[in-house]
Amino acid sequence: MSDPQTPPVPEQEAASAPATGSDPLAQAQAELAELKAKSAELADQFLRAKAEAENARRRAEEEITKARKYAVEAFAESLLPVCDSLEAGLTIKDATPEQIREGAQATLRQLTAALERNKVIAINPAAGAKFDPHQHQAISMVPAEQEANTVVSVLQKGYTIAERVLRPALVTVAAPK
Repeated sequence: MSDPQTPPVPEQEAASAPATGSDPLAQAQAELAELKAKSAELADQFLRAKAEAENARRRAEEEITKARKYAVEAFAESLLPVCDSLEAGLTIKDATPEQIREGAQATLRQLTAALERNKVIAINPAAGAKFDPHQHQAISMVPAEQEANTVVSVLQKGYTIAERVLRPALVTVAAPK
């Protein structure tokens, strides 16, 4: 029998170790299995996220393609009444000059409305307006009674589309005195 104050012998420690559940090999195997499960779960999450990102990219590309296609379609659709008006005007054989002028003005109003609906706005500066190189293109400088670097006359209207210059207005500009 052993004395309660005598230290335990190594055989007794080894025998008591499995009883407390501190077997290093079993702990390592359990930890390895847990880490493998976690790794598989993370790999699955990664693959799902990658597939979701690829699907989102593909859907965005399809939406861009459709937007381009239908934007042109909407613009063309708004021009069809203009085409119809021109064709109707050409069917009248004995039109008077006043009728032709009236029909041309109505068709121009339709065309202007169609352009404005599609955000194509005319650049038509008034005489005396300050020359803006971002919206105007000076064709020549002419002596004039107005302030230098101001628009004297518009030779051809310009146009913007969604606030971006599509074509600058061709203008003559007052020369410095």
